[in-house]
Amino acid sequence: MDTFQPSDDVAVYLKDVSVSYRVPTEKVVTIKEYAIRRIQNRIKYNHFLALKDIDLTVNKGEIFGIIGRNGAGKSTLLKVVSRVLIPTSGRVWINGSVSPLLELGAGFHPELTGMENIYLNGTLLGHGRKDIQGKIPAIIEFSEIGDFIDAPIRTYSSGMVARLGFSIATAWNPEILILDEVLSVGDEAFAKKCEERMKAIRESGCTILLVSHSTRMISSLCQRVMLLDHGRILGIGPEEQIRDQYLALLGA
Repeated sequence: MDTFQPSDDVAVYLKDVSVSYRVPTEKVVTIKEYAIRRIQNRIKYNHFLALKDIDLTVNKGEIFGIIGRNGAGKSTLLKVVSRVLIPTSGRVWINGSVSPLLELGAGFHPELTGMENIYLNGTLLGHGRKDIQGKIPAIIEFSEIGDFIDAPIRTYSSGMVARLGFSIATAWNPEILILDEVLSVGDEAFAKKCEERMKAIRESGCTILLVSHSTRMISSLCQRVMLLDHGRILGIGPEEQIRDQYLALLGA
């Protein structure tokens, strides 16, 4: 039995982590059809490995970049670290509370206003009502939502949703912040503003896992980067080295 215990300066530790999905070979449209096929043992599956034997150590206070082509397994990896997804095999060790911003609009209710969603998300992150109330002015100011804070989320543009989500996720200086390509829909000025905030919360000891297709953002924020492809690690190392490896993979 593996009794290895990571040191206190480690925020995220993964050992031999794999995630396998069962994918039906045929499309089943209705529940009735599924039940009949299941009884007749006619449903066949293919197994798809989204992650394969991932070993990863991320240190406290580090902004760690994760890059790769679409379908490489980046989002699956972040869901494992966030404990949204249980891996098929392997060990996951997380040292600290996690504040995930995994996808655009995740955790938002479209019919609730921006203000109501601040309370909803703050509660989901484990904060009390008074604590949330104290953060509201700063969240509204940073997100630049203005009077739209009292409008339903369904009326927001994708950029507004991203700004509000990022503002809530970073309002409390989380111990581990997970960002999955959430700033790709925002404007350049706000992206720069977010980079400055990420640098500031890193100084407070926060660990950040950042998925981005923006090599400029990765270069600006990350010293170490992981390159994923087809669920496997192609490399972990200095930002410049892995960025060049990624560009070569893209044929750029």
